[in-house]
Amino acid sequence: MQTNPGLSPQPLRKIASGGELSRIMLALKGVIAQGDRVSVLVFDEIDANVGGRLGAVIGQKLRQLAAHHQVLCITHLPQIACYADQHLTVRKQIVDDQTRTSVRQVEGDERLEELAEMIGGERITETTRAQARELLSTATTSAPVDSAAAPRAVASARRARPRSSRTPRS
Repeated sequence: MQTNPGLSPQPLRKIASGGELSRIMLALKGVIAQGDRVSVLVFDEIDANVGGRLGAVIGQKLRQLAAHHQVLCITHLPQIACYADQHLTVRKQIVDDQTRTSVRQVEGDERLEELAEMIGGERITETTRAQARELLSTATTSAPVDSAAAPRAVASARRARPRSSRTPRS
């Protein structure tokens, strides 16, 4: 692949950063999905090595793909998660020295709190809540999806750090 004029073509693994590989994978899956009519697309941590600005672009592209496919995206970036029609959270807890994993859907205020936690870590403040509100507002106004054409939902999940049930959540 030749990434810039004047440079010789190189193997992708030598010239692409993690973020570039994420974008290339998103583009390839999008093109392949058009031809194959795949019903479900899974993106596992497509946000690896990606910052917030690019995360928002990836979120918009995923939402566009969701117009014709069901998209399941596992992400750590609130800039991607805010574009989901359905937001799932994955939690791990240690109970009686056993790791337990739970998955549940978050909506409304609970979703806002989840996005605020994704922004600020376990320290949720009015500032992180305001940022989460702004992300949700931007996501709902900037990337409309024709729900009549394709009623499939975008699902977004976040893998949480393991938490001990003995440690209270603040």
